[in-house]
Amino acid sequence: MKITKPINLFALTLLGLSTACGGGEKASETTSVPTEAVAPVPSSPPAEKAPEPVAEVETDYSPEEIVEVGFTKMEGSDCSSCHAKEEKIIGPPLIDIAMEYENNAENIDKLAAKVIEGGSGVWGDYAMPPHAGLSVKDAKAMVAYILQLK
Repeated sequence: MKITKPINLFALTLLGLSTACGGGEKASETTSVPTEAVAPVPSSPPAEKAPEPVAEVETDYSPEEIVEVGFTKMEGSDCSSCHAKEEKIIGPPLIDIAMEYENNAENIDKLAAKVIEGGSGVWGDYAMPPHAGLSVKDAKAMVAYILQLK
């Protein structure tokens, strides 16, 4: 089995195997991931407390809609395969990312580029795969959603 999808990377971590993105160790073709092991994606943006104001970001989205668009884009992506709001799966919890980075345009640009290009070594041993098909404006909206979670 070629390991190319985040859920496959998650399955490998459950099995104790390691791999680099795009290739991988041979695993049993009958290996499955228990559904309870995958963090559920919330169905609507959390309304626990008033969100932090969104930084001014160069994008086609208005400040009023960028967080909602970011949430919707995250919900429809593979992000939840590796990230949950408050629990570590493979990648860091979203709330930890929000606490680490100030909510400003510079960090939104920096993290949006990281989402698109992929990367490793910042939060642990597992590489985040690139999301080259994601537009810059959508990546910025997703990051804006994450950074306002604190």
